[in-house]
Amino acid sequence: MIIEKIDIKKVRANPKNPRIIKDDKYKKLVKSIQDFPEMLEIRPVVVNSDMMVLGGNMRLKACQEAGLKEIPIIKADTLTAEQQKEFIIKDNSNFGEWDFDVLANEWKADELLEWGVEFPVDWAETETDNKDLSDKINPSFRIEIECISEKEQEKLYNDFIKKGYKCRLLTL
Repeated sequence: MIIEKIDIKKVRANPKNPRIIKDDKYKKLVKSIQDFPEMLEIRPVVVNSDMMVLGGNMRLKACQEAGLKEIPIIKADTLTAEQQKEFIIKDNSNFGEWDFDVLANEWKADELLEWGVEFPVDWAETETDNKDLSDKINPSFRIEIECISEKEQEKLYNDFIKKGYKCRLLTL
């Protein structure tokens, strides 16, 4: 797929966009685009052959508010109508979750908040105030087991589930 930069006025928002960003989150998106417009080159707006947005409606709106005259797009003009509908939902689905241990050790809380990451409870506030977090922590104990095959992984997973452990499968 080819990324091209086009006049923002040629791109049409999808009137049936099922996902919106409101209030502070939207303001953060506009600021993010103003502060780091290069990110749009890496994650352009996806449009169909009619120049209607399939992925990136809120980015398009934020780009307009940020005053951009051109935006990078990818034309997904080979998708069927059914595939376009599927793409719209899958592009807006959030399957993952944050690993707050990694976030806490690798990034500053105030930056994460500015970039749109939401924290449970008052984690970010207490983090930025350098307060003792021990009363906010819910301990989590984990074990990592390296398996020699997918079959062995599945067997161990099922054994642990039967014993009442909370598990998730990871393939690295």
